[in-house]
Amino acid sequence: MSLRSITMAAAVATAFVPISGAMAQDKTEIQWWHAMSGRLGDLLQQQVEQFNESQDEYEVVATYKGTYSETLNAGIAGFRAGEQPHIMQVYEVGTATMMAAKGAIKPVYQLMEEANEPFDPNAYLAAVAGYYTTTDGEMLSLPYNSSTPVLYINQQALEEAGVDPDTKPETWPEVEELLVELKENGVECPFTTAWQSWIHLENLSSYHNQPFATEENGFAGVDTELVFNGELQNKHIAMLADWADRGLFTYGGRGSDAGPLFRSGECALYTESSAGYAGVKAEAEFPFSVSSLPYWPDVEGAPYNTIIGGASLWVMSGHDDAEYVGVAKLLSFLSSPEIQAQWHQDTGYLPITNAAYELTKESGFYEENPGTDIAIIQMTGKEPTPNSKGLRLGSFDQIRAVINEELEMVWQGDKDPSAGLDEAISRGNQLLRRFEQSVE
Repeated sequence: MSLRSITMAAAVATAFVPISGAMAQDKTEIQWWHAMSGRLGDLLQQQVEQFNESQDEYEVVATYKGTYSETLNAGIAGFRAGEQPHIMQVYEVGTATMMAAKGAIKPVYQLMEEANEPFDPNAYLAAVAGYYTTTDGEMLSLPYNSSTPVLYINQQALEEAGVDPDTKPETWPEVEELLVELKENGVECPFTTAWQSWIHLENLSSYHNQPFATEENGFAGVDTELVFNGELQNKHIAMLADWADRGLFTYGGRGSDAGPLFRSGECALYTESSAGYAGVKAEAEFPFSVSSLPYWPDVEGAPYNTIIGGASLWVMSGHDDAEYVGVAKLLSFLSSPEIQAQWHQDTGYLPITNAAYELTKESGFYEENPGTDIAIIQMTGKEPTPNSKGLRLGSFDQIRAVINEELEMVWQGDKDPSAGLDEAISRGNQLLRRFEQSVE
């Protein structure tokens, strides 16, 4: 048994030792609502147990509240009822909504200052921290689980189809050639994807320096309009629709619902979050590789950089100062190099600090696990442009739902790709106007 396993086993065993009533009451309770399930939820709980065991003043209680969308809605409902948690995990599409809810949140920079907790915003990866930071450089929420899309490849499926298992297509035309070869050699599901809007429209646009929306994708103002129906986006969605018609692409559902199709070995190629690494590593009974997100070679300058996914931790207002000191200490603990490096290595999420990245490099992890540094390279390889630094749109959760509806009709052959994109933009812009009116 490794030293880490022994240490973790001891921590878990200690967690089951009865605590006297007096000791339990002496600890200040910190509530953390999150959206992590499965393997990721287990790893989050391990962090909570480590923090609780590291000191005797605070007891963090982590509660799973469902999907990202369900967790956000639970937090909003909890605040309205005066029962909000201290910390709420909110996915990146909820950032604009949380920023607009100024009375409901306590900005992280303010929390750390008031709690006299050491805090250096420059310690965080700029590509990650910038998403949750104001134009004045003030961090509003703490980056926690940040990811970016990559390509997973079932090497066994390739080998059985007579293809070199180390093949890693770099461009979408190369992907198509590979999918055709796999299909002709008996692979029923050559390709599937998770998070279709995030990967095949949002990141597609960023990776090729194309606007997804006006006003620097919402960073420059709330009076933004969606524009993801350009030549590139139309070509890409038309390609996927064609693949669906030819049996090269199998749609597996919204979010990460398609994950089982790849992890079970049914599908050979899979575009998914870098954080899908935890599930693939735990469940796949076949050798796999991780490759960069493919790009279109005819777009000048491509590839640029992919954009952030995942979530950050927002501190909710309405709690006692003494409790906020505990929240600040927890955030420092979660940002520490050792905790972040282990989280990055276990999950596939980006290390949120430069120190955690350096620690991982020094440990030899990237050499031992090829492809696990691709997410960082994609995010930081080029200086972000106004089109590639991320998206900050109001009502983004609902906009994604609209995009999902329209794309599903495209995959089913019920709607032309260009018509689907146009309709998604029309419906999405209506949601943006309502959000704009609500924050004026």
